[in-house]
Amino acid sequence: MAEIIDFLKSAEEDMEGSILFLEEALAHIRAGKANVRILDGVKVEYYGGMVPISNVSTITTPDARTINIQVWEKNMLTEVEKAIINSEVGIMPMNNGEVLRLQIPVVTEERRRDLTKQVRHEGEETKISIRNARRDAIDGLKKELKNGMPEDVEKDGEASMQKLHDKYIKKIDEMLAEKEKEIMTV
Repeated sequence: MAEIIDFLKSAEEDMEGSILFLEEALAHIRAGKANVRILDGVKVEYYGGMVPISNVSTITTPDARTINIQVWEKNMLTEVEKAIINSEVGIMPMNNGEVLRLQIPVVTEERRRDLTKQVRHEGEETKISIRNARRDAIDGLKKELKNGMPEDVEKDGEASMQKLHDKYIKKIDEMLAEKEKEIMTV
């Protein structure tokens, strides 16, 4: 019985990691609304090290189409601006000397469809990793069956693994539906 629990724990850790990766990927897909997470990957040099811009500034969304970046040290303003320009964010910051503003552009219908396809692709990749975690655990259970585990215990383990798989697939579908709704909302 302990072997089944170990296989379930291992598979659940892998599945949870896949869900976290999907959350991160979906957060970086720009849906036409201001989301401070699109700046997560932007790094700036600060006292000899590369740090996220959130470590040197306050990032806010005063409305649905604007991101404001208030740096804590005035000399960092141009550094943060350069980092955003050189990043993959794809939005040119407006610098008024005190605050950087990012105006999120309106997303066209065609671009919304492309983003929806991208979201579905990310979801399918995550589902594949969930299925792989299930397969690996079931393969491990089958090896234990050859090593003397009772067959009914192995079948119970497979059933538990399938329930775990279904739970995570449902969670992915919910996440995708929510992100698609966000993208398609004008």
